[in-house]
Amino acid sequence: MSDISRLGVVGCGLMGSGIAEVAALRGLDVTVAESAPELAAAGRDRVTASLDRRLRRGTLTEADRDQALARLTFTHDLGDLADRQFVVEAVAENRETKAEIFRQLDKAVIDPHAVLATNTSSIPVVDLAVATTRASQVVGLHFFNPVPVQRLVEVIPALTTSADTVARAREFAVRGLGKEVIQAPDRSGFVVNALLVPYLLAAIRMVESGTARPEDIDSGMELGCAHPMGPLRLLDLIGLDTAQAVADSMYEEYKEPLYAAPPLLRRMVAAGHLGRKSGHGFYAAAVDLVTPAPGAPLSSSFTAHVRTL
Repeated sequence: MSDISRLGVVGCGLMGSGIAEVAALRGLDVTVAESAPELAAAGRDRVTASLDRRLRRGTLTEADRDQALARLTFTHDLGDLADRQFVVEAVAENRETKAEIFRQLDKAVIDPHAVLATNTSSIPVVDLAVATTRASQVVGLHFFNPVPVQRLVEVIPALTTSADTVARAREFAVRGLGKEVIQAPDRSGFVVNALLVPYLLAAIRMVESGTARPEDIDSGMELGCAHPMGPLRLLDLIGLDTAQAVADSMYEEYKEPLYAAPPLLRRMVAAGHLGRKSGHGFYAAAVDLVTPAPGAPLSSSFTAHVRTL
């Protein structure tokens, strides 16, 4: 096991709740912080519902579920993370929001050796590290959605991250949470999104130009390339607003056209057509958005939208 036994998670949307669930099932003492009591209660309900689904499927015993819930504490006060040895921030994909969280964590977390990690999918880690007085202890730890299913974690050291912090982050992900790790450079998009995002945006441009219909693009990639889910179904699942935010962050860094959000994506976001979360996206009904290829796990390759603290 990792030497980490007390974990803090900031944010309890799709990603934060998944991280908290996995950690609690692995025996860690987990404190989850949200911005308000009602959001903390909603976070608890989200984790409980996920554990109950696993119980119904027979992949979890009732005793395992109850023990995991007993290891979870929910709060709306960042001060309750004071004794945490490792904290993972999982709030909205917004540079200013995340930087402010790290400024607050720098004051709230007392342990001088604590690791502060960000689950960002596109924001350079160094931008968040320098918001603290302990930049050597800040690292990227990018999980994939859904966290209980997806095995990969990207570990992203900033220029300021110490070798000891990188080693502890890798050990925590592998031995503490049972994940597999790749190390990625601190460049917007890291490894996976640097490859994935241009592919997703190219699919939008094909629809925008009238080259092909969404269902034909998706069937082509699912049946022709054995992808578990086509790019437009995947975009609807993860949220078009999140896709735009990630694309904007990457375009800001590289200024390369392949990372620029297409006009169609911007219009859909402006109209509130965000995909599964709004019921309207490239497909009209939510039921159309979650049907992977037969036998394939539901899969998303970058951070799903989570609420801000």
